[in-house]
Amino acid sequence: MIHFKRVLAAGLVFTALSACSPKEVGDVSLGLFTTKDIKIQTFNDPAIPGVTCHISHVEADLSLADPSDMSIACRQTGEITAAMLDKIDKSKSGEVIFTASKSILFKHLKIRRIFDADNRTLVYLSYSTKESAGSDKHSLTTVPLWGSQAWQELEAQQQAAKAGK
Repeated sequence: MIHFKRVLAAGLVFTALSACSPKEVGDVSLGLFTTKDIKIQTFNDPAIPGVTCHISHVEADLSLADPSDMSIACRQTGEITAAMLDKIDKSKSGEVIFTASKSILFKHLKIRRIFDADNRTLVYLSYSTKESAGSDKHSLTTVPLWGSQAWQELEAQQQAAKAGK
């Protein structure tokens, strides 16, 4: 049964992650008498490779459903350009850039990228698609564009627009 769960989860993750593939960088046991571990994975934003995200979530080996708790931290680790920003979804709901199955009953961990244009900041929201213990679990991190090539390009565009008025 455990092997089936891992194969199913791996298959779902593989098919859902066409744009990015997470790499496990940490595995912390929650104790000697538990089958739960905290997994730490890293991946680059598929549209903005200058952003690296780390997510942590609990994996329960002997359960059909992993806990919904998760955490996320994203940082600028490379160049971010205005051309990269031009390719992303800028709607209020943003776009899903990562999905991982957390149970065989339709619970998923998702990460959504939202662009805060007013503050020139990328917002990354991780969340569970199924309510757990009366609470919708989620976590938030931001990557300000301050100092990046994208910031400078956006600033130049704004100045040119003001000069043209």
